[in-house]
Amino acid sequence: MYVGFALLLLAWACYLASPFALFGVLGFVLYMNRFQIRPEERALISLFGSEYSVYQTQVRRWL
Repeated sequence: MYVGFALLLLAWACYLASPFALFGVLGFVLYMNRFQIRPEERALISLFGSEYSVYQTQVRRWL
């Protein structure tokens, strides 16, 4: 879902033909990593423990 949103922002930046709009994509990725993905990962580790840690080593964060 996050990748889809990032691609939508990228498409919007291309549509606008503005290199400054790419900062929106960068800001989205940085924001999501800091305030959404990391807290989700902490919650999942507390729920599933080592099983989730093993899963993290096998699966990429964004793709």
